[in-house]
Amino acid sequence: MLDDLLLVKRIKDNDIEAFEKLFRLYYAPLCRYADSFVNDMPASEEVVQDLFYVVWKERAQLSIGISVKSYLYRAVQNRAFHYLKHVQVKEAFQETMRDYDLETDSATPETELEYKELEKQLLVTLQRLPERQRRVFCMNRFDGKTYNEIAPELSVSIKTVEADMTKVLSILRKELKHFSNSNAYF
Repeated sequence: MLDDLLLVKRIKDNDIEAFEKLFRLYYAPLCRYADSFVNDMPASEEVVQDLFYVVWKERAQLSIGISVKSYLYRAVQNRAFHYLKHVQVKEAFQETMRDYDLETDSATPETELEYKELEKQLLVTLQRLPERQRRVFCMNRFDGKTYNEIAPELSVSIKTVEADMTKVLSILRKELKHFSNSNAYF
C-alpha cells in the first residue's frame, strides 16, 4: 500500500517508469473487474485503458487518499457503469430509429413531409452551432463514434465531449420541439 502511494508520488513527478509499473501491476485485475460489470472483455479493456490514460494525463492533479488499489477499483467501477449507460442510450436510440424506419415505410405524405422538414431544420440548427459542438454531434450520431474515440481525435477531454453533446442535445430539443416526435431522437 505504501509502495503504491510512492508510485503515485513519482507519477505526479512525471516518472513514466512508475506509471508503467502501476499499469503492469493493476491492468489485468482491473480488466477482469470491469468485465464483471460489462461482460465484454474488449470493452472492459477500453474502460481500464481509458482510466490509465486519464491518470497519466491528469497526474499533476491526482489526489489519492489512503489506498491506490481502492481508488483504481472504484474508478473502474464508475467508468464501467458510465459505459453501460452509454450502451443503453445508444441501443435505445438505435431501436427508436429502427421503429421510425418501420413507421416511415408505411408513412403518409404528411409524415414524410414532416420528416423532411425535421431533417431540414436539423441541418440548419447544426450549421448554427459552434464548429466543435457540430463535429462532436456528427461524429457521435452519424459516424457512430464513442466519446472515447472522439476526444483524442479532436484533442479535447472526454468531459468536454460530454459537455458539448449535452449542449447540442439541449439546443436541438428546444429548436425542434414543434415536431411531434423529435424529442424521441434527441
